[in-house]
Amino acid sequence: MTDKLKKADPYQALRYREFNVFLLLRFAMVFAWSMQFIVIEWEVYSLTKNPLSLGIIGLMEVIPAVSMALFAGHIVDQREKKGLLVKCILGFSVISFGLFLLTWPKIVGEWSPTVILYSIYALVFLGGLVRAFLGPTIFSLLSLIVPKKVYPNAATWSSSVWQIGSVLGPAVAGFSINWMGVHWSMCLVVGFSVFSLMALSQIEKKPIMNPKIGEPVMESLKEGIKFVFNNKTILGVLSLDMVAVLFGGAVALLPVFAQDILKVGPEGFGVLRAAPAIGAFITMLISAYVPLYKKAGMKLLVAIFIFGLCIIVFGISTLFWLSVVALFLSGVADGISVVIRQTILQLKTPDHMRGRVAAVNSMFVGSSNELGAFESGLTAKLMGTVTSVVFGGSMTLLTVLGFGIKSPTFRNLDLRKDMEEHQNME
Repeated sequence: MTDKLKKADPYQALRYREFNVFLLLRFAMVFAWSMQFIVIEWEVYSLTKNPLSLGIIGLMEVIPAVSMALFAGHIVDQREKKGLLVKCILGFSVISFGLFLLTWPKIVGEWSPTVILYSIYALVFLGGLVRAFLGPTIFSLLSLIVPKKVYPNAATWSSSVWQIGSVLGPAVAGFSINWMGVHWSMCLVVGFSVFSLMALSQIEKKPIMNPKIGEPVMESLKEGIKFVFNNKTILGVLSLDMVAVLFGGAVALLPVFAQDILKVGPEGFGVLRAAPAIGAFITMLISAYVPLYKKAGMKLLVAIFIFGLCIIVFGISTLFWLSVVALFLSGVADGISVVIRQTILQLKTPDHMRGRVAAVNSMFVGSSNELGAFESGLTAKLMGTVTSVVFGGSMTLLTVLGFGIKSPTFRNLDLRKDMEEHQNME
């Protein structure tokens, strides 16, 4: 390993102004989206008292997100990224405002719970369409605002900000439901989406890197899928994270735990949601100073294994403090997994295919959050809430053990050579 690699600047990417703006808008969007999902989960469960309804929320978002993902990736690779991102944020803002109106006390008092419920499902479905384009656009834009030699460091900061926003948003949602109610919590979501749009105005338009502008859709999609499935490293990391998120989606059932099992109400719900956020924040600090590229494969396997253990402990716990600790450690482990995965994707993906690879990533991993919510809701209905969570954590452990044993190449994956190659790029 070279001296240059040893002395890598942990703040290298932060020295680029547009990247700092990018981090602000990404945090705002992830925070808003995550907070919105939890506020709506709370509202839907309060209306129905049925854990399956929580799963249906995830299903309503994942159906359009998955079905449109590959087409969205093609469009992203063919279009200017900033303009696409403006459209995505505007679409999300309109949906959030619609949910803000649906939680207005006057409408809640006049409309039937069934009408409100199905209206929420409809807006969540539209949100899935927006998300199909949002993820690939953000992933592609990142590579255009920093030099290639900064990609690994930028991926670490971007992943960490995503992780913090994705868990801090729900944590704030829990507290804001208690302090302001569901309606004004949704107003806060709208405010963050508007802020992200304002931040985006500070980023210049970027050139389109794809040399095949106008390429037929089917050929473009085929090329993207072929690339992912022929790259064993990318395929392995996406498959692993997909299973972990799919079966470890216990957080989707937090409203049930907070209201019916631990009996801690909205304030306790906020604490439970805050625990992974703190874990993720610690991960960000550590990964900036102690890079995770050395023995990345083994570190990823260990992180997902620990994540599965934490989910099992959380599921069987009847003590509030133990549940908080389990969620905190799950946040640390999940944060490590996310940073390593995003670093691999940035290092291994050619510029002209970033939209399509990110789209496949969203199908494997991003949509697994919602499929995991549906799986948790369905198994909770069939098995009971606690059994459902323990089952999901156990499946995560078995998958990691099986993958680690059968894939020694991935187990021995090390990214130091890739890091050196990118750091030598001008």
